[in-house]
Amino acid sequence: MDQLPDIDAYTQVETALKVEFAGVHPAATVTRCVEAAHHGAMEVTGYAYPSLVERIARKHLQVLAAVAGEQG
Repeated sequence: MDQLPDIDAYTQVETALKVEFAGVHPAATVTRCVEAAHHGAMEVTGYAYPSLVERIARKHLQVLAAVAGEQG
C-alpha cells in the first residue's frame, strides 16, 4: 500500500510556488490554487500526490497570469 504524503510535502509545494510566482500573484492566490489543485486531484483521480498537486497548481497560476496579462 502506498504511503500517503504528509502535510509538509504540500507546504513545500506551496512555498516553492510562492517563490516561483512572487511578483506575479499574491501568496493567498498561490495558497488557493494549491488547495484547489489538491481538491481537484482527489475528486478526479482519488489521490493527490504532491507532484501532481504542484503541476495542477502551476498550470492554474500560469493561466491566471496569462489572463491578467491580457486584461492589463
